[in-house]
Amino acid sequence: MVCGDAHPGHRQDRRRGLPPNEGRGGVWQSAVVRPLAALYRVIFGSDTDPALRPILGINFAGSLAGSIVWSFVGIWAIKKLGADQSVLGLAYLVSALIGVGSGYLGGHLSDHLGRRPLILAGWVGQTAVVLGFLAAGGSATAGLLVLCFGGLFFQIGNAAGQALVADLVPDERHESAYAAVRVASNLGITFGPPIGGLLLLLGSWNALFLGAAAFSAVGFMLAALFLPARGAYAPEEPPSRGSFAVIARDRPFLLFLVSAAFAWLVYVAFETVLPISLVESHDYSSSTWGFLVILNPFLVTFFQLRLTERVAGVPAPVKLAAGLPLMGLPFLLLSVNDALPVVLLILFLFVVGEMLWVPTSQTAVAGLAPPDLRGAYMGAFGAMAAIGFALAPFIGLQVHKTFGDSAVWMLQATLSLVAAATGAAAIRIALGRRPDEREPASATV
Repeated sequence: MVCGDAHPGHRQDRRRGLPPNEGRGGVWQSAVVRPLAALYRVIFGSDTDPALRPILGINFAGSLAGSIVWSFVGIWAIKKLGADQSVLGLAYLVSALIGVGSGYLGGHLSDHLGRRPLILAGWVGQTAVVLGFLAAGGSATAGLLVLCFGGLFFQIGNAAGQALVADLVPDERHESAYAAVRVASNLGITFGPPIGGLLLLLGSWNALFLGAAAFSAVGFMLAALFLPARGAYAPEEPPSRGSFAVIARDRPFLLFLVSAAFAWLVYVAFETVLPISLVESHDYSSSTWGFLVILNPFLVTFFQLRLTERVAGVPAPVKLAAGLPLMGLPFLLLSVNDALPVVLLILFLFVVGEMLWVPTSQTAVAGLAPPDLRGAYMGAFGAMAAIGFALAPFIGLQVHKTFGDSAVWMLQATLSLVAAATGAAAIRIALGRRPDEREPASATV
């Protein structure tokens, strides 16, 4: 008996002139699966490493859940809780300081315990934080206290996740892998803010937090079921040396961390200060921001991989020198004109800059890191993101309150130039001092 004819439905399908599994329920499955598969190919192409596919799905779920709430939490604190901008900035600062330590610690522990336990712990904590916002009610003290712990649970698993990407693919695929993971995350962010805005329009702040918590719980389940325990390119043994001492002696990497800190100040200002600026100083509504911000993840979703492929032969210092100023300088246009087309132009230029910066930086860190200390290096790099998430709103809101809106964006433009100069210099110094060592994943880094 031929196995392909063993199922009666197969014979019926063939009599109708249909391929197997396209009769009855198979037709419905085909109608659902084929468009999704086509969309996947449009976004990711056909050469995505199979080892990355579970990571892509998990990152999509995580970014969807996170963006539902984090795009609006600053507005919630001011509008709903009546929090002072300075106090809100202080809460972000405390969150980042906690995140700095937890980011490095999470990456360090992942080198010894494996990536999976740290990633799952981060998922549990993030869900708890969202439920904490819900439980805070109208108390500004309680809400800001919960916000302080946001950095802890976001960072504890972030470095492990970044290191796992490099564990799963060979060196020459690092940049495209990080670009693909970033696309998956931004695909979630594309849907998250509109869902959050819709929950606000149809329900309330409580509906927003309940929805975010539900999506976060689903994301944890996906991670628990599909997250790989170990990558094919992970070190065979845990490290036998202290990561802190190695990082402290790595001067090019320390300079790169300085660049990352400035770059994250600009990046986080876009996420946390810009919506408050548009609402408070430029008369945009809170729900409008939820629909404006999706331009960023939409462009990343459909053009990140294409741009990464186009500039693959461009040296990393050049990509940083071009990309980082594009993230900061366009904000200066707000002081000239705050009409909707101008805001859209600012968002477009910003996203081009970040598409050049993010995969290049992640690839550089993965290449500069010794394989056995990859998690710790990613944790140190992630700590710079935590600094950005704290200092950007803290400094930005203080400057906004004291000196006005234009001063905030002049500051961001300056920071982007400093980040570009130090980042490019760090990579050039690293290559000059390490000609005999393995270069980062891209030969141009």
